[in-house]
Amino acid sequence: MKIQSLTLLLTLQCLFALGQSKDTWIEFWNKDTTLFGYKDKNGIVKVEPKFQIGFNKAHKVDNIVAVSEVEGEHWKRYYLTKSGRIVGRDSLHYFDNAPDCESEGFIRFRDKKTDRVGMFDRNGDVAIPAEYNALTKVRNGMVCALKGATKKYWEGGEHYSWEGGRELLLDTANNLLVDSFYTSGNLNFFSLLVSAQPNPDTIRQNFKTSNGKYLSFVDFEKEFRAWLKSALLTNFTKDNLLNVTWKEVTCWRDSTGWIAEPQSSFIDRNFELIKSKLLQLNSKDCNYFISSEELNSLTFDSEEYDMFFNDCGEPKDWIYPVQNIVISYKHGNDIVQDRFNFLRTDNGYKLLSLTIREGKAKIILSPTGARVLH
Repeated sequence: MKIQSLTLLLTLQCLFALGQSKDTWIEFWNKDTTLFGYKDKNGIVKVEPKFQIGFNKAHKVDNIVAVSEVEGEHWKRYYLTKSGRIVGRDSLHYFDNAPDCESEGFIRFRDKKTDRVGMFDRNGDVAIPAEYNALTKVRNGMVCALKGATKKYWEGGEHYSWEGGRELLLDTANNLLVDSFYTSGNLNFFSLLVSAQPNPDTIRQNFKTSNGKYLSFVDFEKEFRAWLKSALLTNFTKDNLLNVTWKEVTCWRDSTGWIAEPQSSFIDRNFELIKSKLLQLNSKDCNYFISSEELNSLTFDSEEYDMFFNDCGEPKDWIYPVQNIVISYKHGNDIVQDRFNFLRTDNGYKLLSLTIREGKAKIILSPTGARVLH
């Protein structure tokens, strides 16, 4: 594994951004909707329907995709590039019983003989050899890797976790950026800064590189805590709350059921209640925690949320995580919880949903367009 300069890293990122393909292929089905193929943006068929529905999650293809087809009595599973090249036969990388989805023009594969993971580029060439226990998706031209670990099986051998090994930060050419990449939180890889000394910003984590420089990344939870304090908690006004709330909402009250309404009317009716709940976070005695979650694709499935998911329908939590505040307190003899979910957007965090106890009743806020269940 080579060690290279950070200047080259940043150059590679710029070249990647310039080289993004805009000719996205979109899936389409045969007449009886049993097989699918791909068309380009102009409706020209690029691949006739021959792939099995239900295997691949990718509804669009930018560069390379996992597919499956039946040939006689045999299944064929492989990666297909837009040039028609077939690579990775029976070497697909699976996560949660689904094949990998392209990220920034790269896709992971697994060598069955060695049980190691590598990565193909958009042309089907090996960009990162299969010499790692695990690799993340590509995020801003960088990949987190685990090497030298051992599997520990549990639950009768159906599940496993990794023990030991080294956590590394690589670029997509398999160059080593950080030799000991141990993090204490979820990082925003698109916030990368390079400096000669550790970055003093308290919401960043710093990592020393082999050439003595430092890479720093914003920690999502620290960013959210700082944002919440500056945007709301230090000046909790109705206008500020409106500004950080999703525009149209659906509200549940035990007395009325679900009612869709503008955010303004919801905030008008519930401002004092929401304010009293969230301002508890300023108290040292408040029993609460903050955790990062993914946006649920089964719930938030209307077009207005498309930007928060990739072509496989996976939530882009590496850009748009959901920060979940849970406040616990006693109500009579019971321990109850209020929940506030804030989605990170390009315009700051937005209050996406909440559940508040009001005596024996419960108020639930959910964005209009989401599937709301009660």
